[in-house]
Amino acid sequence: MQFPTDGSLLRLRRQMIEVLAGPPVLAFLPALTLGAFWLGGEGALVLTSLGLPLVFAMAGVLNRWPGLAAAPHDAVTGLILRDGFEETIERVHAGTELSGLRSACFMLELDEFKELGQRHGQAAADLVAQRTAERIVAALRDGDTVARMGDSRFAVCVSPVRQLDLELCIQMAGRIQTAIEEPVPLDGMSIYSSCSIGFCLRHRAPGPQGEDWLAAATAALTEAQQNGPSGIRSYSADIHRRAQARSDLREDAAGALENGQIQPWFQPQISTDTGLITGFEALARWMHPAHGLITPDAFLPAMEEAGLTERLGQVMLHHALTALKAWDGAGAMIPRIGVNFATAELRNPGLVERIRWELDRFDLTPDRICVEVLESVVTDAPDDMVARNITELAKLGCRIDLDDFGTGHASIASIRRFAVSRIKIDRSFVMKADRDPEQQRLIGAILTMAERLELETLAEGVETVGEHALLAQLGCDHVQGFGIGRPMPFDQTLDWIAAHRAKLQEAPKIGRESN
Repeated sequence: MQFPTDGSLLRLRRQMIEVLAGPPVLAFLPALTLGAFWLGGEGALVLTSLGLPLVFAMAGVLNRWPGLAAAPHDAVTGLILRDGFEETIERVHAGTELSGLRSACFMLELDEFKELGQRHGQAAADLVAQRTAERIVAALRDGDTVARMGDSRFAVCVSPVRQLDLELCIQMAGRIQTAIEEPVPLDGMSIYSSCSIGFCLRHRAPGPQGEDWLAAATAALTEAQQNGPSGIRSYSADIHRRAQARSDLREDAAGALENGQIQPWFQPQISTDTGLITGFEALARWMHPAHGLITPDAFLPAMEEAGLTERLGQVMLHHALTALKAWDGAGAMIPRIGVNFATAELRNPGLVERIRWELDRFDLTPDRICVEVLESVVTDAPDDMVARNITELAKLGCRIDLDDFGTGHASIASIRRFAVSRIKIDRSFVMKADRDPEQQRLIGAILTMAERLELETLAEGVETVGEHALLAQLGCDHVQGFGIGRPMPFDQTLDWIAAHRAKLQEAPKIGRESN
């Protein structure tokens, strides 16, 4: 005779609890008490009335009924936290399997919530989180469960119903999103937030456990965020395959760096006055044997999760200097190359010495490198080591480019503090600038400030001749973008350089000198 294992007993007890605690059993309670009275009279009725609560208590059902569980709550929003929500998910997952009812799990995340806190302070971030929770609850039914899963992440489990399909879930997600994205008043101004939503219907859950259902909704949220802001996505088999591909990238990342799959592609930068090439920017590209060409926005998160950001920077710098030396050997006369440095690299105490060693190794002077630093890094100045490294690199003779200028809040003092040589105007200001007067005024203000501070300027994302001409007329020193040249592997750069120089012999200059 085979006795049940501990695991089997636990599953049996859980199933019994789900049956006794589920909505269908409530319909049978009056019938049980009436039957007891019919068969055994008042004595049986009293015994049944006292006995059933005792049975429920012994089975642990009372703690599973809504309102009786002592799940911890978030101090800011009053919602239950992750542990309580995971218990709800497990209960609903098992209960819907037995009852045939339908449910859905939603994962929601406020877009750029961290930046909101940095701009307006923690009190404002807490207020937005509080209003978000209130609006989610108001958009749902009383029986639905809402939880706070993190600083900016919330979750919803729909109370089981008979009818629930994809269209209804999309409508529900849209209703929640519209409510969340209403402005939040604060000190006479309005704070605007957007949110991304992913969801998974119970019958589409990819695994037999509640945690599989929750993971599917989370994967749908990730997909929504990659197509956001304000994205909404439903879980599907395709999303599962893409999530698996991202997991594969994390596993493949270390090998890709060492076997040469990840290398820089080079995007040209030219002068608006002369049209001459003033440099290239090195941009990481991953030629994956299974997934093909992968851009940084797809693989950088995998690198960060794998702790390989610094190693990626080392590989990129080595290849960039190799390319610069090769251009010199071919007589291409490329003045400098731009290399992006992540915050993790800038925190490394040995960064300056490593760059000095690499320059000596390639027999190159420091002014041939543009150290590209995001404006957010300069604004935040996360710690003294970041500030010291940037300052020491400037003293070494490296040029400091302030990348994505205009998207953060870098002050004039911080620009001076970090000895910035050039500001790179973000593409969001350049887009349609030749047709939008407001864009022109913004660019003009940036250029005026840069001229007074004696800083060079470079506009990113230039895609049309009109944008190029306007930037030249306004006084921007350099331009970069698809309208100039797309990123390309090194073996294509020499042909591009030759073709560009041939064009310069044919076309008139469009810079300020031609006015």
